[in-house]
Amino acid sequence: MKEKDFMIWMVRAGSGGYLIDEFLNEGIVAIGWDDMGRFPKNIEYDELKELLVNTYEDWTSGKIAQTAGQIWRFLNEFEFGDKVVTYDSNAREYYVGEIVSNYKYSKKFEHRHYRKVRWDDTPVDRDLLTVTSKNTLGSILTIFEISMDIWDELLSAHPAYISEEKFRELEELSKKKEELMGLQDLKEEAVSKSFEFIKDIISNLSWSETEELVAGVLRAMGYKTRMTSKGGDLGSDIIASPDGLEMVEPIIKAEVKHKVKSKEKIGAPDIRSFVGGLRNSTKGLYVSTTGFSKEAMYEAERANFQITLVDLDRLVGLIVEYYEVLDSESRALIPLRKIYWPI
Repeated sequence: MKEKDFMIWMVRAGSGGYLIDEFLNEGIVAIGWDDMGRFPKNIEYDELKELLVNTYEDWTSGKIAQTAGQIWRFLNEFEFGDKVVTYDSNAREYYVGEIVSNYKYSKKFEHRHYRKVRWDDTPVDRDLLTVTSKNTLGSILTIFEISMDIWDELLSAHPAYISEEKFRELEELSKKKEELMGLQDLKEEAVSKSFEFIKDIISNLSWSETEELVAGVLRAMGYKTRMTSKGGDLGSDIIASPDGLEMVEPIIKAEVKHKVKSKEKIGAPDIRSFVGGLRNSTKGLYVSTTGFSKEAMYEAERANFQITLVDLDRLVGLIVEYYEVLDSESRALIPLRKIYWPI
């Protein structure tokens, strides 16, 4: 007998929560590993592991075991009436729902292995949770069990279940917070505008200047870099390593795409081509100032090599973080001045 006759599960909506709209609009939770096809009914755990080994031949035994455990839970431990939570990372809100189907498979969805869910329309603000709950819910696993204590806390912060007394208390706290937020709002607005201005500067750089800028950021992070000749090194633009000789790991192959006239995002074929040029001793860094399609992010997530995608927002964040140690050539490309703000 389960506690309260149900379990509570976190199911992440893809890398960075990019599938949140599909989860909510279609009334589902879903997991990837689509290359395995539809899972046979009543598949045994050892059969599932063997299927993973045959599908992802380059995976380590540890990754196989971890993935098998998560898929097994989705297939066999999820039940009708179990509660489910997912996270909208952009809005910083948790959605809660109830599982209302067995395992299903459909090519209609981004991730094909799914279960139907009856989602509650109103989310829970992450700021209303304790630090302990935030830390637990922040696990990077695709699927994991949530304790009843955290579930109760989610409900206590949920607008549909919150008591009138608690609602009034939060309302008072909100008013006090608003009174104190004037200066903070101005600061956030100034930071947001400055980030946009930095984006404007980058957008006006040539493709070669953008490559030099990315190389400068890598040097500021402690790597030694070399620019590759076009057509060499299997399509990468920059090679970075701690020693500069590519004898000491990590060895990073970086591809930089800066489309001055086009706003087209990088697609899955670009990522597949990039992955084809990586080797076991290298890690991939793909920088695109026009961003990445959902298909490209999924392709990077499922790759056998570690790949980090950096869009324009993240590139600006790295520039600001490491600006103090950027070399003069890189600073000349993005001239900035520090502004002090009261705390």
